[in-house]
Amino acid sequence: MAPSSTHKAHSAARPRPGIRRLSSMTTTAREVASGGPVVVVPERLMGHHLSRSASYQGGIFAASLENARNELNYINLEDEGLSSSSYPDSPASPLTPAEIPTVDSFAFAFDIDGVLIRGGRPIPEAIEAMRMLNGENEYGMRVPYIFLTNGGGKTEAERCIDLSRQLDIEVSPSQFICGHTPMREMVEKYETVLVIGGEGEKCRQVAEGYGFRDVITPGDIIKDNEHTTPFRRLTAEELKNSRGGRDYSKTKIEAIFVFADSRDWASDVQIMLDLAMSKGGYIGTLSETFDEGPPIYFSHSDIVWSAAHENVRLGMGALRKMTEMLFKDLTKGKELETIAFGKPQIGTFEFATRLLQQWRKDEHGCNRPPETVYFVGDTPESDIRGTNQFNDKAKNEWYSILVRTGVFQEGTEPAYKPKATVNTVLDAVKHGMSREFSKKLKENNPRGLALEDFGGLSLDGKSIIGGNEPKIVELSSQAVSLTATPEATD
Repeated sequence: MAPSSTHKAHSAARPRPGIRRLSSMTTTAREVASGGPVVVVPERLMGHHLSRSASYQGGIFAASLENARNELNYINLEDEGLSSSSYPDSPASPLTPAEIPTVDSFAFAFDIDGVLIRGGRPIPEAIEAMRMLNGENEYGMRVPYIFLTNGGGKTEAERCIDLSRQLDIEVSPSQFICGHTPMREMVEKYETVLVIGGEGEKCRQVAEGYGFRDVITPGDIIKDNEHTTPFRRLTAEELKNSRGGRDYSKTKIEAIFVFADSRDWASDVQIMLDLAMSKGGYIGTLSETFDEGPPIYFSHSDIVWSAAHENVRLGMGALRKMTEMLFKDLTKGKELETIAFGKPQIGTFEFATRLLQQWRKDEHGCNRPPETVYFVGDTPESDIRGTNQFNDKAKNEWYSILVRTGVFQEGTEPAYKPKATVNTVLDAVKHGMSREFSKKLKENNPRGLALEDFGGLSLDGKSIIGGNEPKIVELSSQAVSLTATPEATD
């Protein structure tokens, strides 16, 4: 009987109906917004084949396997599971993404600013880290991953275009979470909302794209009454884009959403406080109890973030604290209760779990949840805190890794302890992959043989694991289960 894998993957790349593939080098926001799901493909992947170095080609898999056969000749390898027919005939035939095996026991999740990108430019090790996860590693396998950032201000599709260009990889909105992404689940709850933050009309467009039916911006309110902000005048462009002709004293604003960092703190805080102290969300009114205003939602609560400047910059969390403190001062001690999404909120990690599960199923054919998710971040107060807290309640393991390329500074003691601290995202990826394969070797190697005892064979192709009875780790041509299965018996 031939060995059976615990995980059966699709045998070929499945068609993705309705998906449009656009080049990251030439795609415009207009093309993305023209309708239908979209996957942005890096320029280097737009050809017929994925170019790979010889070390990741099928011939090397076969050579490694032959080496193992020679050095472990005491093991019976006459098994159809080790048939060379599972490898490409020619070493010169590069593997396509669909042919690269995919692990199903673990996955990665990444923060972006300070981990992959800093000041709009990729951190040097980030590109190599992504290539390693996409199959350019000593194990010859792909590892699923998603992006979980507190940033926002653009549609997920636009952020994916940016990231595709910066990291030279294919990024899908189906593997991307902005700070405001979970807010789309509140569309049915509120009719008229005020959206704050971001450049120009971007956040209004994002909110309307989510399905919010009546979206107001601070510019609309200032255009209606210029005395709202005595020291602020709208530019000609802002006057053109802002929507007027509305009586806001008769318009009930049901909720306030801060989608992205404010570009004008004074004006935005003034308008938020006006509404927080209003009677039922009507501009120009004043509550006697100061508890009738609309709820205020922030897409995250990071006080600082890593930008191009040598020191960290103030973020949305600082705006949130400022608004709460001013409200308390203006109302003689009344507390303003605001709600934050993003990391470290448990709800955001729950949302990420659902997205990762769907992405693994749709893109990689992995139908079971990963045993471990490695989250790589640069901010102890949000990335590490959130990962550790979610790990305490999640059914699987969430393993926090802190990098030194962002908010966290060497020589300081992080307020929330990561499971591992490394220099760069590349080190984080290597650490996670090494930990996983060491874990599997221990699980399936009760005699304690070291990996070097197997003739230098890494987990390429079909690797041999020692034990009381010979065992084989099956790495199929589409997906891999890292669970060892007994060798075939007659």
